[in-house]
Amino acid sequence: MYDEQQAPGAARPHGPLAGFTVGVTAARRADELGALLQRRGATVLHAPALRIVPLADDSELLSATKELVDHAPDVVVATTAIGFRGWVEAADGWGLGEDLVARMRGVELLARGPKVKGAIRAAGLTEQWSPSSESMAEVLERLLAEGVQGRRVAVQLHGEPLPGFVEALREAGADVVGVPVYRWMPPEDIGPVDRLLDATVTRGVDALTFTSAPAAASLLNRAEERGLLPELLDALRRDVVPACVGPVTALPLQARGVDTVQPERFRLGPLVQLLCRELPARARTLPVAGYRVEIRGHAVLVDGELRPVPPAGMSLLRCLSRRPGWVVSRADLLRALPGAGRDEHAVETAMTRLRSALGAPKLIQTVVKRGYRLALDPASADAKYADV
Repeated sequence: MYDEQQAPGAARPHGPLAGFTVGVTAARRADELGALLQRRGATVLHAPALRIVPLADDSELLSATKELVDHAPDVVVATTAIGFRGWVEAADGWGLGEDLVARMRGVELLARGPKVKGAIRAAGLTEQWSPSSESMAEVLERLLAEGVQGRRVAVQLHGEPLPGFVEALREAGADVVGVPVYRWMPPEDIGPVDRLLDATVTRGVDALTFTSAPAAASLLNRAEERGLLPELLDALRRDVVPACVGPVTALPLQARGVDTVQPERFRLGPLVQLLCRELPARARTLPVAGYRVEIRGHAVLVDGELRPVPPAGMSLLRCLSRRPGWVVSRADLLRALPGAGRDEHAVETAMTRLRSALGAPKLIQTVVKRGYRLALDPASADAKYADV
């Protein structure tokens, strides 16, 4: 596993996410997502917000499986690949695997998406239909349009509530059998989640990725337990990009008033490509002392050259960039330094390190007895910079 790693090979050209830190909340396929982000230059902070607990020995799953083998359903709705595979494997372990598969050969088998279709076909079955949107809402719409009065519908649950899905089927007259294959649980080690929360509220990450609704809900619940929910929501609404793999994943965040970004295709690759566009587009770019300066999360591009900057230096640089070309007093800069207290010497120390990190000391000018200023190029600066 990785934690706070940067893509190797500093001598190579930087990727589109170089200088940005991205939080990964996924429990499954976290390594794959982290590798995709790192290959594009991002620093990755991984904190699984939940864990998957299989229910192969659970009495609920055994009971539901026996019920369906004894009394065949008319419809089976498969919602996740891991869940469908786990169900068949558990049935095999109980000696019911062949009977379960045989029952499903004669029913209307619906698959939520392509991954589930793959799991169904691996079991020697064929789905009758799958929605192009991969949305349970579209599955529900189809079933209600067909009519479910008096029909027996088995729904493979996937560790999280399906808001309104089962209730709508029952209200329409269906006999619904829930099949609980696994559950989402909080992580055994909550430390990484707490560190990710702390990094988010202090703007130490530039984006958070979510690949399941339970992960988003778990992070929100943990923030609430720690009394950090208002700060977390403020960060996600203003500064930290909440990137969700799809609309279902985004629901817990949207319920809290957080707007999210989502790729058109609900996959990890498009999710990373989306961040490759979103984060650089949000970076602040200024013409300063003859250089093109792009201020990213934990680094600065100076004429395209990546310059990592310490956290204190980034705090000073962001403060200066809010009023480029204007003098910012030492007192104001001191307030921008986290934990600096009242010692203005801390500003001088951090400023020396910032100038060294940037590799171009003339970018920041000292104004004697007043403070510091970014040496904005008036001739090249767009009017929008002066109005900030």
